[in-house]
Amino acid sequence: MDDIDIHVGKRLRRRRRLMGMTQQNLGDAIGTRFQQVQKYECGANRLTASRLHRIATALRVPASYFFEGLPDSVPHATNANEISNDVFSQAETIELIRAYYMLGKRPRQKLLDLAKALKDDTLSVA
Repeated sequence: MDDIDIHVGKRLRRRRRLMGMTQQNLGDAIGTRFQQVQKYECGANRLTASRLHRIATALRVPASYFFEGLPDSVPHATNANEISNDVFSQAETIELIRAYYMLGKRPRQKLLDLAKALKDDTLSVA
């Protein structure tokens, strides 16, 4: 296993879960079995360019999405405001994002403003 394969697999899993797709659903969409999707997600099997393109299409992201956050392509986090990639693999985060996007545009903006205000309050207390 290679670190890049593992990174791509984690991004694949995160996006699939965020979209509410099962491994079976994704496998059906790209013409493979769910077991193969499992192997891609854990980095045990490498993705060909054509398979990565099919996955990106099924998950409605550009192929470059899977490489975002690699140390060579993105500078390391340098301040406390940047979020760890691990937070996006938590079920609570995915649930929060889904609930957020079920709101209309105006309530989403109000919720975002509230979160920013709370963050500012937290930073001034610390």
